[in-house]
Amino acid sequence: MEIWINPRCSKCRTAIGELDAAGAEYTVRRYLEDVPTADELEAVLGRLALEPWDITRLDEQPAKDLGMKTWPREAGERARWIAALAEHPILIQRPIITADDGHAVVARTPEALKSVIPD
Repeated sequence: MEIWINPRCSKCRTAIGELDAAGAEYTVRRYLEDVPTADELEAVLGRLALEPWDITRLDEQPAKDLGMKTWPREAGERARWIAALAEHPILIQRPIITADDGHAVVARTPEALKSVIPD
């Protein structure tokens, strides 16, 4: 299991605490320092069953500067969105946990977090 975090994020710290409490084995990826490539983002989006605009933090300054709120949300624009996420990783919603069973979640809710914690 891998968790993408921003250590300054309270939701990320909560997720780490819950994983630790459950005794889960995981790897931490500080995605602002170890920036995911476009290919890695594509793979994670596939595991999340989401589109890039679904995991974009539109209220961050880079999104405002790029005018992303007005970008089309359609298949032909996926590469543009993914390129923006790869160039500005602060735009990636967090924490993202990729589970060993192949699925992934944006662990912002207790329910999503529990879905990846082993029994």
